[in-house]
Amino acid sequence: MAKIRLPFILINFKTYIETTGRKALKLARTAEKVSLETEVCMGVAPQFVDLRMIAKEVSIPVFAQHIDPIKPGRCTGFILPEAIRETGAVGTIINHSERRLKLSEIALAIERAHECDLTSLVCIGNPRLARRIAGLNPDMVAVEPPELIATGIAVSKAKPEVVTKTVEIVKGVNPKIVVLCGAGITHGEDVATALRLGTEGVLVASGVVKAKNPYRVLLEFAEAITKS
Repeated sequence: MAKIRLPFILINFKTYIETTGRKALKLARTAEKVSLETEVCMGVAPQFVDLRMIAKEVSIPVFAQHIDPIKPGRCTGFILPEAIRETGAVGTIINHSERRLKLSEIALAIERAHECDLTSLVCIGNPRLARRIAGLNPDMVAVEPPELIATGIAVSKAKPEVVTKTVEIVKGVNPKIVVLCGAGITHGEDVATALRLGTEGVLVASGVVKAKNPYRVLLEFAEAITKS
C-alpha cells in the first residue's frame, strides 16, 4: 500500500467529467509522474467507481471522497468503509463541504475509518470546529472555507488567519494531527504560502482538474514544496 509522506498534496477529483473513468486514470498517472520526478508525495481522491482501477494502476496514495459511518449489513446505497479498503484505497475524506455530516456522524466515520485502517481526513470550513474535530483524533484536518472553493482565490492568501488559527487550535489539542488547507489553490505560491502558515500540505481540485496542463500545475506545486 502507498504510504503518505509530508508535505502532502491531495487532488480531489470530485465528479468532474475530466476525472471520470479513463480520464481519471490519466490524471492519476500524471500525479504519480510528478511525484516520482520530484519526490513530493501526491495522492488522488477519485470517484468511487474508479477507486479500484486507479489504486491498482498507480503507486501513489488513493483516497475515497467519502465514507458512511455504517457497519456491514442492510444499508443500500451507502458507502461501506470495508469496501473502500478492499479497493486498495489508503484513506478517505470525511465531511467535505459538498458532502457534510453531523458531528456525531463525523465521530463515527473517523472511528470506522480507523477500524478499517484508512487514514481519516476531516474537512472543516473554518476554525470554529477545529477544537471539537481535533478532539475526535482524525489523522488529518483540512480547513477549506466553502466560499473560496473553485474560485481561484487561495485561502492561504485571502484568509491566512483562518489557516493559522486552525493550525494553532488543532496542534494545541493533538500535535500529531496533520493540518492541510484547501480552497482556491491554483499556483505554486499558494502552496508555498500554505506551508509558511504552518500547514503540512494542501487539498486541491479544480485548480488541477480544470487546468489546460495539469502536469505543469502539479509540477509547479511540487517545486514550491521542494524550494520551501
